[in-house]
This record gives sequence, structure tokens and C-alpha cells, in this order.
Amino acid sequence: MSDPVAPDPRRSARTLVHFGVFSLERRFWELDEGGQADVAGRWAGAFRAAADTVRFYRTFGQREDSDALVWCSVRGDAEAPARFFQAYAGGLQPVRRYVRLAGALWGLTGESPYARDGSARGIDPFGPPGARYVVVYPFVKTPGWYALPDEERRRMMSEHIRVGRAHTGIDQLLLYATGLQDHEFVVVYETDDLAAFSDLVGGLRRTEARGYTLRDTPVHVGVLVEGDGAATLARPRQEA
Repeated sequence: MSDPVAPDPRRSARTLVHFGVFSLERRFWELDEGGQADVAGRWAGAFRAAADTVRFYRTFGQREDSDALVWCSVRGDAEAPARFFQAYAGGLQPVRRYVRLAGALWGLTGESPYARDGSARGIDPFGPPGARYVVVYPFVKTPGWYALPDEERRRMMSEHIRVGRAHTGIDQLLLYATGLQDHEFVVVYETDDLAAFSDLVGGLRRTEARGYTLRDTPVHVGVLVEGDGAATLARPRQEA
């Protein structure tokens, strides 16, 4: 999949971006319609109180171990992560018997030294959703990648970037998580065409840099949910 590299910290504008993967507990489904709406409202409100921007996605049907993906973005200084996680935990506490955090992917934005001209196709984490689908996964490079000379890595990444830019209609956001999570990066894509995205991944896997990928799973695919976010919880039952 995507083949990220470490950013230059002197040029990085740091923004916290967090993806929560959620599973609905049996207790939620045992509630009546009014009870489910109440839990969903409090659940959605907790994110909006903790983050500057929130997007809701449905994963039910795409994965067997989750129902929803919630994307939170937070502006601020070095204390912003602490404030976010405190508000995140406190806001979700009242509904944790109904909604379980099954996974978390998060990191900080930065600038890659291999795309010095910037990217017109980068995702703005504070803007409106740019596409119907979001694809999110962790990424880890092999130790051998970091032992390569800078020029060798730059040569391979030039090919990687060229292949990526040949596939239009797919935007990317790269998050840096080295030392913060079990992986080094979180890779995020927005697209309206999952087949085109699969073609992009196939092309990237044929590049030389792919040989230095250690891990890039699990993959989470979410379908954008419009409205107040409560539909993220209610819709799977309605369509069952």
C-alpha cells in the first residue's frame, strides 16, 4: 500500500488525527428505539465535545469486528493530545456499557521530505468529507529501509509518488505515529471508487519500495454517514 517515510520535524505542522473503531455491545441492541437514540446522541456528542472536526463512517458489513469508524481532528499546541484524550475518555464513559472501542489509529500530521512541492490531493482533516469512502490502516517499514542511504530511499519514493499521482480521484493523508503506537504511520485515503483504489494499491505493490514494507494491516473501510452521526449506530439494525 502506501509507502511513507519519516518527516522532517523542523518543517512539520503537527495536528492530532484520531480514528476510533467501535463495536456495538449486545446491551445496545437490547434497548428500545428511544434508548438506542439516547445512547447514539450521547455517543456522538462526546466526540464533538472533544474534537474540532468529527466525521462518522459505517463499517458494519465491511468488517466482522466493528460497526463504526469515527474520525476526530484536533487543533492546538503540545497539550492538545492530553486535552483530547481526557475529553474523549470522559465523554464516552457514560455509554461504554453499550459501545466498545475496538481499536484506535492515531498520529500527527507532518510533511514528507519526498514531496517537497506539496500535494494538491492531500486531505484537509478540518475540511468537509471529500469522498464517500475512507480507507485507514497502520503501516510499518522494515529496519532495512532506515539503513539505506537517503538518496536510495529518495529514488524509490520518487517512483512510488509517480505511481500514486497517476491515479486521480484518490486523496491521501499520512499520519506519523513512531513511538506513539505499535506502528510507525497511519495511512488514510478518501475515494468515491473502491475499484480504482484497489487498482492504485496493486500498482504501489509493484514498486521497488514495497519490498521494505513490514506490515500494513488491518485495513478499515468506512462508508460516510451524513447527519448527526446517530445513524451510524442505528442503520445496521434497520437494514438487517
